[in-house]
Amino acid sequence: MKVIFIGAGPGAADLITLRGARALAEADIVLYAGSLVSKDMLVHCRSEAELFDTSGMNLNEQIAQYARAKQHGLLVARLHSGDPAIYGAISEQMRALEDLDIPYEVVPGVSSFTASAAVLKVSLTRPEVSQTIIITRNEGRASCIPEGESIAALASHQATMAIFLSGASLQNTVEELLLSYPGDTPAALVCKASWPQEKTYSATLSTLLSGVFSEDWRLSTMLLVGEALASEPGLASRLYSPEYSHRFRKAVPNG
Repeated sequence: MKVIFIGAGPGAADLITLRGARALAEADIVLYAGSLVSKDMLVHCRSEAELFDTSGMNLNEQIAQYARAKQHGLLVARLHSGDPAIYGAISEQMRALEDLDIPYEVVPGVSSFTASAAVLKVSLTRPEVSQTIIITRNEGRASCIPEGESIAALASHQATMAIFLSGASLQNTVEELLLSYPGDTPAALVCKASWPQEKTYSATLSTLLSGVFSEDWRLSTMLLVGEALASEPGLASRLYSPEYSHRFRKAVPNG
């Protein structure tokens, strides 16, 4: 018996990993975050599996299912949106499993910030533009932001930023970003990347708010910002340059 934490990916049922899909197909009990995970993902589960939507369950109720599974020797799959390591609230579950002497493992998943970049067809890192990606979120009732990690403080680096759950406080977020980023910095909103209702909007930081109705972007919205998103061709990576050699390939001399 064990518990497998599985990254469901951003939404589309075929963006789960092969390992994650196999674990779902073998599980006796599946707990999934129904408010964030598409029910299409449950197509990977076997018909006999018990399914529990954790959006209506508190932590104690979830732990009770783990304890029951241990008693009966059942395999549990715990399905989290995106990648469980990012805003997955898994650490408290892991501690409880350790207290119950229940083994567990983690299967990573595709994060919504990389899925958003794929939807937009952009690279989040570019040579001599940005080699750093800052992943953060706005403060919510369930999760306070530590001192020193405000949007304004992180924006001072002018690196690429991926701001999760940004729709509910979009105006304040943009205002804080503009304290450090130039107004013409590329920015993009992606709502529900890879879902059927996916939508995007690209602009600059100074024009972003004038082009959208904030109420339409309140849920599951990713805000990407940074010069790396620019469509203009920039400096190419040397990795595949003919003049660049490494242990797998020799450089081609000019001429």
